[in-house]
Amino acid sequence: MDPRGEDWMSGLPEELWDVPLTDLAIPGSHDAMSYCLDVGSPLVPSESGAFRLLDRLFSCVTRPVIFKWATTQDKSIEEQLSMGIRFFDLRVAHKPSDPSSDLYFTHVIYTHAAVLETMASVAVWLKSHPKEVVILACSHFEGIDDELHQSFIVSLKKLFGSKLCPKKEAVLTLRSLWTSGFQVLLSYDSQAAARHADLWPPLPYWWANQRTAQGVTSYLDWNKDLGRPEGFFVSGLNLTADRLYIAENPKQSLRTLSIGNWEALRTWLQEQEPGPGPRSLNIIAGDFVGPLPLCSTVIALNKKLLSKKGHRETQSQHGGTR
Repeated sequence: MDPRGEDWMSGLPEELWDVPLTDLAIPGSHDAMSYCLDVGSPLVPSESGAFRLLDRLFSCVTRPVIFKWATTQDKSIEEQLSMGIRFFDLRVAHKPSDPSSDLYFTHVIYTHAAVLETMASVAVWLKSHPKEVVILACSHFEGIDDELHQSFIVSLKKLFGSKLCPKKEAVLTLRSLWTSGFQVLLSYDSQAAARHADLWPPLPYWWANQRTAQGVTSYLDWNKDLGRPEGFFVSGLNLTADRLYIAENPKQSLRTLSIGNWEALRTWLQEQEPGPGPRSLNIIAGDFVGPLPLCSTVIALNKKLLSKKGHRETQSQHGGTR
């Protein structure tokens, strides 16, 4: 099993083709579109009034800081796909006072890239990789009313067409998805999705809100002790710095913080296991998936499913154990 490459799902051993996707280790991208933030765009409305005033008065100071700490990725979505990312955290919004219906991605500010153009790029990539399956998690939806929701959903359904996998009770495996031609699970975190059977509900995301590897892994271990959720869920390896830390460390950025903590995060990650067990992991999302080898490390965890399967078969051949 080669943990690298753009076709890692189709490259998995056949013994894993019938394993539920919820039991596989799947690499994910936190705030996947923040590689193209528009530093000249307005703050999203949910930012505090005090911060908005500060930004209005001292934008020459705040904007470089926002860019350094809101940027979580540095590779395009096509590059992330080719690296092996299969879960995308996508925060969608409509710019205030924009007369058009164009939607953009956000993380504190808005992106240069428009949402539907980006989704079209994903659809093109999937067409040339027919056995790869992606989970697109759309959320936040600032400035989007019900009419715009419905228009956006219709556009997404038209774009992905028969590749969209509807929400259903049947267990999803790579083999079953390949047989049906499904490649996209579209999670839509809004009540507007309720009337659409082919949209999935939001996936639980374990977000530690910590700026050190120790803080993140302790939080994830605490959640593991409580037991994994049913179905898909995301464990976030992403770090978060508060504004006091940012102010006191002007030479730092989210990139330097992430790279500086990576070895401790990787050590923890390599000890994890996918599968159906209560302490197992499923989707594992992180920042800077280009310079950091998140994809290969997560994909390699699936080898542990093979060793478990081989152990069970050996036990069966010998009549089990007491």
